[in-house]
Amino acid sequence: MTQVEVLDGEPGRSVGYKVDVTRGDSISRVSSEWLSRPDDERYLSLSDLFGAVRGRAERSRTRTLESAAIRVEASRDDAERLSLMLPGSDRPVAPTHWSFGQLASLVGAPAAYLRQLPAPLAGINLQYGLTSHRAEQVKTLEAEDGRVELRAVTGPDYGRIFDHELVSAVQRIAGNGTGDTRWKVPGVLDWSTGIYNPHVDVTRNTTTLYASDRDIFLFLVDDLNPIEAGKLPDGSPDLFFRGFYCWNSEVGARTLGIASFYLRAVCQNRNLWGVEDFQEISIRHSKYAASRFAHEAAPALTRFADSSPMPFVNGIKAARERIVARSDEDRVEFLRKRGFSRADTTRIVDTVLAEEGHPPTSVFDFVQGITALARRKTNQDARLDLEGRAKKLFDRAS
Repeated sequence: MTQVEVLDGEPGRSVGYKVDVTRGDSISRVSSEWLSRPDDERYLSLSDLFGAVRGRAERSRTRTLESAAIRVEASRDDAERLSLMLPGSDRPVAPTHWSFGQLASLVGAPAAYLRQLPAPLAGINLQYGLTSHRAEQVKTLEAEDGRVELRAVTGPDYGRIFDHELVSAVQRIAGNGTGDTRWKVPGVLDWSTGIYNPHVDVTRNTTTLYASDRDIFLFLVDDLNPIEAGKLPDGSPDLFFRGFYCWNSEVGARTLGIASFYLRAVCQNRNLWGVEDFQEISIRHSKYAASRFAHEAAPALTRFADSSPMPFVNGIKAARERIVARSDEDRVEFLRKRGFSRADTTRIVDTVLAEEGHPPTSVFDFVQGITALARRKTNQDARLDLEGRAKKLFDRAS
């Protein structure tokens, strides 16, 4: 494992390292989060994020009740106001945008249509649905912060994992997420120079720590400790660093999941470049979700954080050393036997020749060519199929 520094002219001042992002996969998941989050959903440290989500959990309570016992109230004086009376409570409860949609879904009503109606009329329709619909038990999540708010309505067996539980698991390996451990908010790739700079201040614009009233998303990297896994065509090191992102919703908006991988760079809009060895765990919020999180997801995150990069490095080395084609006929036969069309076979060979300076000979060459072809596919299914075939080929070689 090698750490490489690039100096900017001032003695001893490290600004980053050269990377080759033409290799591997690109992933836009983090960029989608970055583009969609308003300022009040962006956090500058894990401690700030933990404080926010833990605080709302401490102000919350969960209980199970009969759906038919819910009473809907609306004010004629305020067409925008709709509240609920839940059994066992003498204070009105205000549904959030999300929980209103869950209630509407429960009774088979179109939430988008109900939201367009004046509150009294929407209340009549929702009450009719709750009263006439087959009565069933539901689990509510209510929070008090000046008023009582209904954050979620789920089935009685919903296995809630609170957002702060996931953040706490990340804190155990990443501290504050700002560089006090190996794990931190990522730096930025300079496209004009090809230099990746890990030393970037954490601001509202650069942070990758997000939380809303319905979910959380975190992305951290170990980019101060790049790993050399072979050489580029010009003889310079092919550098990677480790990264992971995770997500959760304690109100039923999404699963809990963790994805880990090696990557070569993160750009300013938080696209991931040169991704290899992508692994993902996803847990539905079913009855035993909390147990699965404790016994599978959280330990998997710790194992990845503490693991040696050598299996990954050795896998790259093995794929580079395994020669499978020495002639044009060999190359065509190798790809055609694996189900590639004549057109895609030509594109893969030409891509490797253009990017590597030689036609593909090793498994690693073919994997790079296939992933490059995948990046050009606009159809997501076709892209995922190619990425899966490239990973299968690499795994067999390593």
